[in-house]
Amino acid sequence: MSRKSYWPRLVLGVMLGLAALVAQAEERFYLQIGVFSDAATATGIRQQIESFGFNVSQRQVEVIGRPAFVVLVGPYARSREALYDKNRLADVGWSAAVKRYPAPPKPKPPKPPTFRTTYSGSLAGEVRHFTDAPLYSTEQHETTASLAIQPEFHISWNQRSSSLTFVPFVRVGDADEERNHADIRELMWLNAWDDWELRLGVGKVFWGVTESRHLVDVINQVDLVENTDEEDKLGQPMANLSWFSDWGTFDVFALPLFRERSFPGEEGRLRGPLVVDTEQDAIYESPDEENHLDWAVRWSHYIGDWDIGVSHFSGTGRDPRFVPGLNAQGQPVLIPRYNLIDQTGLTLQAIMGEWLWKLEATSTRELDQRYTEAVAGFEYTRVGIFRSAIDLGFIAEYLYDERGEQAPQPFEDDVMLGLRWAFNDMQSSEILMGVIIDRDGTATSSSVEASRRLGQSWRLTLEYRGLHAVEPQDISYLLRNDNYIQLGLGYYY
Repeated sequence: MSRKSYWPRLVLGVMLGLAALVAQAEERFYLQIGVFSDAATATGIRQQIESFGFNVSQRQVEVIGRPAFVVLVGPYARSREALYDKNRLADVGWSAAVKRYPAPPKPKPPKPPTFRTTYSGSLAGEVRHFTDAPLYSTEQHETTASLAIQPEFHISWNQRSSSLTFVPFVRVGDADEERNHADIRELMWLNAWDDWELRLGVGKVFWGVTESRHLVDVINQVDLVENTDEEDKLGQPMANLSWFSDWGTFDVFALPLFRERSFPGEEGRLRGPLVVDTEQDAIYESPDEENHLDWAVRWSHYIGDWDIGVSHFSGTGRDPRFVPGLNAQGQPVLIPRYNLIDQTGLTLQAIMGEWLWKLEATSTRELDQRYTEAVAGFEYTRVGIFRSAIDLGFIAEYLYDERGEQAPQPFEDDVMLGLRWAFNDMQSSEILMGVIIDRDGTATSSSVEASRRLGQSWRLTLEYRGLHAVEPQDISYLLRNDNYIQLGLGYYY
């Protein structure tokens, strides 16, 4: 059987197998802020998060035979809503994990106020130091500093069935002019009625479930100058209609006005010897260029312990290829080319006690070629290690790209291993460490992300990203001198 015919049969088999599982459990999705041994600590954190307009509760649970207190945001009937608020919490300095808990019966709450406004955001400074000298230009710097501002304005009315959200973003002060930029992350009007929701404006959509890569997040363009982990996204103009039924959630997206990817400039690091020239027009396969109307559909549901998503995107791919060219001064540069693609995606996630199983897989057709990518793995969380409040998570994922050495990114046959410490303290301290190992060669990439709150409004962050033992034939060899340490301090209001 060929790989091309195997893919749809695999998807169908997975879906039929999941459909045979037990019926939906009486559980709902929550965002778990932490598990605390002290009730006063849990109450203080609950009150802080409530001040940002979130629905927060705390429960008493038992951890290794002792009472503890868990702080939860939610509940959510759909994982998409939980992922959206997870990113909103990160914007105000709080980390959270998607969990499933029984939804306890409670009296019908009073109707929310007809009109409500909330205002929050962050002001964050960062210093980034590269541990090695630059390779490609004397204008590149070993140390840079910048300031990022991201306020959020939210207005709701009609008992919160209608809302308007505005989230602008600005970064200033960086030595690389391309990194000094502004964007509208979100400017979204939402109206809900019965089992329907309509969104119009500019927004961000998150579907991914794995840790190392998000293959299925194809709606938004990557804001690459912010971070090479591809977690930061540019706002995407869209119209989104959602229908919620007993058979799952059905989403339809119309996506006009394509957004081009941001790239480091002449003075920037984390680039190759040739600058990607974003001043001149990019090359498009579509004759409509950036005005090509893209579209996407998605079905998501959960059956028993399994949260399932199947999506399809048709339009201009967010991941560019590059062709050589000349800039206005006659110097050699790279010009991005954006091809049309059709991509079918699958996400699976199962929360089974202390185990979290994850899968993202895509089948993409581009320039008469079809290829498969996948990331699969698990996270096992040991709660209350050494009879303390600390949770320790063990992460393992496998990254696959059918294109092998022809893939435009380095993770075609790699293993990711990681550790996540959640200290469950008043300061919401957390450390995430990971390493990606190339099974075909010697290259490894490593990362460390740590954060801790200082008081109620400040947050200190530390980040490290590095490449090690990279071979010349590896695509990441171009970045071999761009290991860096970054220190950030943010004020959240």
